[in-house]
Amino acid sequence: MAYINQYGWFDIMGQGAKETILTPALCRAARGLLDWTQVDLADHAAVSRSTIRDYEGMHHELHRATEAQLRLAFENGGVAFIEVEGKGTCICLQSATE
Repeated sequence: MAYINQYGWFDIMGQGAKETILTPALCRAARGLLDWTQVDLADHAAVSRSTIRDYEGMHHELHRATEAQLRLAFENGGVAFIEVEGKGTCICLQSATE
């Protein structure tokens, strides 16, 4: 069964293969764009700092819900996630007019 997720993308319901949008490198880069520490991100996303530290250090994967919380915190902070053909997911700061 298909459905539209919180980002407006079509997804398949169930526990299929997980496509991660927020990689550890993108997480670090997004924090850098916002000048956020791991503690800042943890506060904005309502997750523990150790979750962010371990994920960015590639010690474990994120649960889908945690990834969604981090991404929403970044988007609320002004980061835009953009799919670039042939490159994958990229980030930039949202313009002031959006």
